[in-house]
Formats: sequence, C-alpha cells, structure tokens
Amino acid sequence: MATARQQPPPPGPADERRRSNFVAESWAELKKVEWPGQNQVIQGTIVVLVACLVVGTYLYLNDQVWKQVVSKVFLGQ
Repeated sequence: MATARQQPPPPGPADERRRSNFVAESWAELKKVEWPGQNQVIQGTIVVLVACLVVGTYLYLNDQVWKQVVSKVFLGQ
C-alpha cells in the first residue's frame, strides 16, 4: 500500500538565518581567493588548446593506423 509523502514544513526564521549565514560565509571565502590575472588565464588557455591539439592528433593517427591493420589483417582487404 502506497503512503502519501508528507510535505516538509515551510521554511522558518532559523532556515532564513542559516541561509543568510551561508551566503555571508561564502562571500567571505570568495574575497580570500587569489584570482588569476589576465596573463595567467591566457597562458592556461594556450596550454589547454595545445594539449587538445596534441592528443587529438595522436588519436587521429592512431585511428588511421588501426583502420589499416583491421582492414588488412582481419578483413583481408
């Protein structure tokens, strides 16, 4: 027999206090963060793009080699 789920009680003053405390603490932590400068962001972006290019090239070449191996060895073409 299925029972109906009870609805949670509506948020009260304690919930509002906890929520505002969480927001205040989160904001305080964000003020402590040392955000990267523009040069760091540019360098990090370049590193990621180069890494993607290297890995993509490796995967493409590996795929071409294995395509030939499968075609000749396993399919006899």
